[in-house]
Amino acid sequence: MARHRLSEAGIADAALDARLLVEHFSGTTRTDAITDPGRLVDDGMVKAVEAALARRAAGEPVHRILGFREFYGLRLSLSEETLEPRPDTETLVEAALAFVRRTARDKGACRILDLGTGTGAIALALLSAVPQAVATGVDISADALATAARNAADLGLGERFSALRSDWFEKICGRYDAIVSNPPYIAGKEIASLQKEVRGFDPVRALDGGADGLDAYRVIAANAARHLETDGIVAVEIGSTQKQDVTALFRQAGFTRLEALRDLAGNDRTLVFALE
Repeated sequence: MARHRLSEAGIADAALDARLLVEHFSGTTRTDAITDPGRLVDDGMVKAVEAALARRAAGEPVHRILGFREFYGLRLSLSEETLEPRPDTETLVEAALAFVRRTARDKGACRILDLGTGTGAIALALLSAVPQAVATGVDISADALATAARNAADLGLGERFSALRSDWFEKICGRYDAIVSNPPYIAGKEIASLQKEVRGFDPVRALDGGADGLDAYRVIAANAARHLETDGIVAVEIGSTQKQDVTALFRQAGFTRLEALRDLAGNDRTLVFALE
């Protein structure tokens, strides 16, 4: 019934989404469905499932309805002002991870600055993999910072994660070994053409990169050097067509590109820079 309802509404992954919603809001598991298919749930759970299915049928993303999403093996809570972390961004984590591990080994610690932290996804993934690392997550949204701090606490990483409200580098002091960011990079005129699940539910501020999609990169490239250790790196996620433009901005600011990585779909997704 749940799968049919979502299929009728044109939901592409109707079977998977129906299972996720039914299991979550009924408190059951896939094993329960196999071993005890006649199991009854109370009226409150039935109503919760029906409400969730109605929201999904109307186009709300399944993970927004669940209130969390898995990222790099971590369960991260979402809120209205956080971008939903997606698998493509794991490419950025992988790009920075070897450097963070090496720095922590050589220096005994690694200081990470995550600009536009949102749920804290990138910083928390790195902290979970490198126990000697510490991170500051920066965002202009108080709601996003509260969500990131809650995620850090829930994952047992709260003592190594600090949330700072700042407009990019505005309130940043000191230097970091790694600066990472998944900034807004969609050109403003393209927002309306995005999938309904994205344009209708991800915060526009986390998507809109200005007229050409490059505004955030201009800010990061222009300011990163004075907050970066001389042997540090800057790693940024990019749109699939932005490799050359973003590289040019960083080169003009005195950086050299160390790596350009593609995501699982083969699209350009992450660039890593160091000071020349």
